[in-house]
Amino acid sequence: MLDNGLLKRLETGLPGISHCRRLDGEIAADLFAEAGDAGKLEAALREALAGAAIDIIVQPAATRRKALFLADMDSTLIGQECIDELAAYVGLKDKVSGITERAMRGEIAFEPALRERVALLKGVSLSVVDEIIGQRITLTPGGRELVMTMRGQGAHTALVSGGFTVFTGPISATIGFEEHRSNILLADDGILRGEVAEPILGKQAKLDALCELRARFGLRPEQTLAVGDGANDLAMLGEAGLGVAFRAKPAVAAAAHARLDHADLTALLYAQGYTGEEIVRD
Repeated sequence: MLDNGLLKRLETGLPGISHCRRLDGEIAADLFAEAGDAGKLEAALREALAGAAIDIIVQPAATRRKALFLADMDSTLIGQECIDELAAYVGLKDKVSGITERAMRGEIAFEPALRERVALLKGVSLSVVDEIIGQRITLTPGGRELVMTMRGQGAHTALVSGGFTVFTGPISATIGFEEHRSNILLADDGILRGEVAEPILGKQAKLDALCELRARFGLRPEQTLAVGDGANDLAMLGEAGLGVAFRAKPAVAAAAHARLDHADLTALLYAQGYTGEEIVRD
């Protein structure tokens, strides 16, 4: 927690810090610094906070409020990987989840890995999707608050997933996203064929979605925010004004602009300067 003593030590003990401002009690705070080397400042903050369960995001204050938000779904806006939960119905979760983990770490290419996993689901009935969403899927805390608060300030929000429309449709609606993009599972009479529609929405498609939406709304790169956890999110995170790795695989956390290892998704509101009182909660 960010108690007064800790903030005072940071404010007085780190070079270049001018002042601090609380955003939400002892949960979140801003430290304002003179212009300088952001990397050195972040390293100094991490050293000062070593061992504390506190996330750090260093960024320019002038461009912190974002007008476009793109988010990954599996293991980011929800706590599960939907394809793994589908595989559980045919007793193949261990096999499928192993491929999923390797793909998300970037050890194997996403597109062939998705085709391989979907092939194993041949014969599964799509009727199980509602049950999976209702009984197995959990929303990541802070996700709906993040989306609804940004929408309330005029930002556009999109769920962009390498998963499937049968999941992104209802989940994006529950969270409050204005649109969703993902892959289509091919089925005959509600029974999966073991195939996914081409082209597959993967790393390049996520990047393309960000660029397309940014152009549609006439935004500058620094006005965009993206969050994800896997290797197929890296291009999107790199292109966004602020790309955040959320509870991410090591390679993703190391490459992203910023990382969240402890906080829930409301941290992305605090990163934009929103106070606790400004967050939309329902």
